[in-house]
Amino acid sequence: MAHSRDTPTHVALAAVLRVRDHSLEVLLDGNALPGAELTRPETLEAALGRALELSALAHLEQLETRSDPRRTARGWELATAYLGLAPADAELAGRWHAVGALPPLVDDHTRIVAAAQARLRAKLSYTNLGFALAPEAFTISELREIFVAALGYDVSATNLQRVLVRRGVLEPVAGHRAPGRSGGRPAALFSFVARRLEVTDEFAALRPPR
Repeated sequence: MAHSRDTPTHVALAAVLRVRDHSLEVLLDGNALPGAELTRPETLEAALGRALELSALAHLEQLETRSDPRRTARGWELATAYLGLAPADAELAGRWHAVGALPPLVDDHTRIVAAAQARLRAKLSYTNLGFALAPEAFTISELREIFVAALGYDVSATNLQRVLVRRGVLEPVAGHRAPGRSGGRPAALFSFVARRLEVTDEFAALRPPR
């Protein structure tokens, strides 16, 4: 169906983030975020599913909707952006790129990535959202590396364990991680109690060290 200038096109976009090799990365499709234009009467997530394998994501939530009259000669456009999170081993089509060193992106996709990063940082403080970036089982040291990459500043492994265990976010699991080349004792393994989003302390804030 043809669009009139009074009827906006509507595009669904996703800023999909993961942590790999100590770096927070975003999934790109060329020089843009993955996305697709809605065709009536499909939903936003259905449109997004044509551009992205949603089943590979551990978490997806709507980030923002904006209008842009400059985007298309057919008229103005609406764009709804989502935050998606994936574990390091998720298989997704596209190219991963470090959030801290993005290439030039189309339109305001760079700003959308920044908004997604800010949302992730905020929710790591007061929810259990770390589950979406972590493997099924991990050591506290491995989890700390994920939080450091996502937050952009250092956190104490001891404090992280204390806070998350006290909130009931983490639980120990059977087994240990073998020591690395430097030796030491085998490290205990943990997992997230729930692998769906839960608010654990609505007033909490993880802060950078002073």
